[in-house]
Amino acid sequence: MEILKVENLTKTYGKGLNKVVALDNVSFTVNKGEFVAIIGASGSGKSTLMHLIGGVDKPTSGKVYIDGVDIYNMNSDALCIFRRRQIGLIYQFYNLIPILNVLENITLPSSLDNKEVSKEKLEEIINLLGLEKRLKHLPNELSGGEQQRTAIARALLNEPALVLADEPTGNLDSKASLEIMEILKTSNKKYKQTIIMITHNLELAKDADRIIKIADGKIIEE
Repeated sequence: MEILKVENLTKTYGKGLNKVVALDNVSFTVNKGEFVAIIGASGSGKSTLMHLIGGVDKPTSGKVYIDGVDIYNMNSDALCIFRRRQIGLIYQFYNLIPILNVLENITLPSSLDNKEVSKEKLEEIINLLGLEKRLKHLPNELSGGEQQRTAIARALLNEPALVLADEPTGNLDSKASLEIMEILKTSNKKYKQTIIMITHNLELAKDADRIIKIADGKIIEE
């Protein structure tokens, strides 16, 4: 079952001689439960692609459908709500709220939605990620790996249609990187969570079901 459809996606910046094509007519689909890695060198367009899929930026042209919904056919408020409910975002630098503790960071999207959190689901994810003893700690009291695990828990709690992981191990040492990859693989297999991961690390990408390689804003290999 198709969960994501990217159709002729293009993103340009500037005009005339200053025009830069960051993404050039990219199309592909992802099925529900797939783990897809998108690889490419710095400047290849992979982060631009991730931002467009996640509704963080708008394309110059093209479409993104998530679970059949044309996300750029919504106004900004509706898109914001859709993104919060249907897209789990994991960034290289965690993007945790510094004044909130681990538990508050994990449950923040639900709080913003005035949605009651499933205690059973919350406990299951906290145990999966080994955060039981860190729930009252602030982000600056955590290691890099613990901060990333907190970000992953936040992304998984609402069972989004997609989890988008942008260089999720890029700021971690090799041991923590392997731990994060194991967690992503477990969430993909155990929860049937659809994951799209951007990475420059081919070895990490090999753990995915499918690899899409981007260069100069185009898909060059799949």
